[in-house]
Amino acid sequence: MLTHILVKDLAIVSGLELDFEAGMTALTGETGAGKSILIDALGLVLGDKADAQLVRAGCERAEIIAGFDLRACPEAQDWLADQDLDAGDECLVRRLLMRQGRSRAYINGHPATGAQLQGLGERLVDIHGQHAHQSLLRAAHQRDLLDDYGGTGDLAAQVADRYRTYRDHDQRLGRLRAESADRAARLELLRYQVEELADLGLDAGEIRALDQEQKRLANLGELQGTTGRLLQRLYEGEPSLHAELSHAGTDLETLSNLDARLSATRELVEGAAIQVEEAAANLRRYLDELDLDPGVLEQVERRLTQVHDLARKYRVPPDRIPETLQAMREELEALERDDTALETLAGERDQARAAFLTAAEQLSDARSQAAQRLSETVTKAMQGLGMGGGRCAVEVTRVQPEAATAQGLDRVEFLVSANPGQPMQPLAKVASGGELSRISLGLQVATAECGAVPTLVFDEVDVGIGGGVAEIVGSLLRTLGGARQVLCVTHLPQVAAQAHNHLLVRKLTRDDQTYTAIENLGAAERVDEVARMLGGREITRKTLDHAREMIERSQR
Repeated sequence: MLTHILVKDLAIVSGLELDFEAGMTALTGETGAGKSILIDALGLVLGDKADAQLVRAGCERAEIIAGFDLRACPEAQDWLADQDLDAGDECLVRRLLMRQGRSRAYINGHPATGAQLQGLGERLVDIHGQHAHQSLLRAAHQRDLLDDYGGTGDLAAQVADRYRTYRDHDQRLGRLRAESADRAARLELLRYQVEELADLGLDAGEIRALDQEQKRLANLGELQGTTGRLLQRLYEGEPSLHAELSHAGTDLETLSNLDARLSATRELVEGAAIQVEEAAANLRRYLDELDLDPGVLEQVERRLTQVHDLARKYRVPPDRIPETLQAMREELEALERDDTALETLAGERDQARAAFLTAAEQLSDARSQAAQRLSETVTKAMQGLGMGGGRCAVEVTRVQPEAATAQGLDRVEFLVSANPGQPMQPLAKVASGGELSRISLGLQVATAECGAVPTLVFDEVDVGIGGGVAEIVGSLLRTLGGARQVLCVTHLPQVAAQAHNHLLVRKLTRDDQTYTAIENLGAAERVDEVARMLGGREITRKTLDHAREMIERSQR
C-alpha cells in the first residue's frame, strides 16, 4: 500500500509531505483548493504523461517521491525482481519533471523508463474517476477479475500452459511441412557436401601443420646454407668456437692449479665446450635429415590448395572446415529423421490440442457460472449507488476453437446500462464519468477479496448523488477499506464521515503566491471539517452535533 508521498514545486504545491495509513482516507476541502493535485502527483509518479507546464512557476523542476509497502503485494514484488529493481518489502518511486528537457524517473534508486513506471503502477494503484489509469476498462483485466472472482485462476493458468504446448507442436509441424518441398533437394546437396568434405579428411590441427611444413620446404636452401655455416663456426671450421673453448679450458686448468679460485670458471668454460659440441652434433643430424626432394613441397602445396579451394567454396576459414562438416552431418541426420518425426509430431500436436480444448471448455463453463453471480452482485450494488434500474452483465462469449488463444475459448466483456431503458454497453463506452466511477466502485466492492492491486483511488465518485445514496457510497468505500487501502476525494459529508482517516486540503495565499497545503485531521478538527461540508460558511452548534453524530455512527 501507499505509505508516503513527497511533492515539491508541482502546480501550486510548493512543498508537501504526507504519511498514509491503511483503510479508507478521505480528502476534502473547498472547491478549487487543489484536492486533485495529490491524485495527479500519484498518477505522475506511476507513469502518467508529464507536462512541463505542471512545474511550479519560477521553478526549474518538480519532484514527486512515493513510498510503498509491498508485503501484501507479491505481484509487484515479483515484477520488481524480474526487472532487477527489487529492494525487499519496500519500494521507493521518484519522478522529476523538468521545465527544460525530458522528465526522469527512478525505482528504488535505479533509473527507470516510463513503461516501467506504468508496469509497476498497474500493480500498485488503481485510480478511478474522471481520470485515466482505470484497469477495469481493459478487456484483459476484466477477464482476470472474473477468473479471480470465480476462483478459476489455476484452471486459466493450466489452459495457458496447454495452449503453449499445443502451439509449440503446431508451429514446429508447420515449419517441417513448409520445408518438406525443398527437403529432397536439400538432402541431395547435403549428402554431396558431406561426402566432399569428408573425403578431404581434414582434422582440426592439420591446417597449422601444413602451413608450417610448406614454410619449411619452401625455405630448404636457406635452412641448409645457414645450418652449414653455423656448424663450421661452432665445431668444424678453423678456428672453431669449440676449439677456442677447449684451449681456454686447458689454460684455466693450468691456472687453477696455481689459484683454486679459478676452478669454478674452468668448469663453466669446459661445460660451454661440451654444450657447443652437442649443438654441433644436433646441427649435423638436422642437415642429414633435411629432405631436398622438390616433390614433397609440391605435395604439400597441392594439399593446401585443395583445402583453401574448399574453404572458399563453403565460405569458411580453412580451420573451420571440420566444424562445418560436423554441422552438415547433424543437419543431414535431422532431415533423415524428419519423415518419422512428422508423423509422430502430428500425433502429439493433435493430442495437445485435444487436451487444451478440454481444459478450455471446463474454464468456459466455470467462467459462465461466475459471470452470472458477479452480474447479480454488481447490479445489486448499482441500485444502491443512485442508479436505480441500472444493470450489469458480465458477458462470456465462446469463440470457435480455431480462434482460441492462451486465454481459452472466451471473450469476456463487462456490459452496463446505467439507467432504465438504456441498452447494455461495454463498460469502456459509458459516457458519464460519475456513473463510471460508481460502477467501478460497485465492481471493486464486489471483488474486493480477489483483487490484486492494494491501493484504490476514487476521485469524486460522489458526482451527481446526495442524501441516502451518498451515505451508501461512503459505507461501501469504508467496507472496501477493510480489505484494501482506499483514497477518496469527496465533496460530500456523508462520504467523508465514513473514512478511517481524513486529510484536509487548503489553498493559501502568501506574498502574492498561491499554495496548496494538506493536513491530517485529528478527531476535533475532523468534526469541524464535516460540519463545514454540511453547513457551508455558517457553522452552528447543531451543525457540529450533527457532524459528530455522523462520524460516531460510521465508526460503529
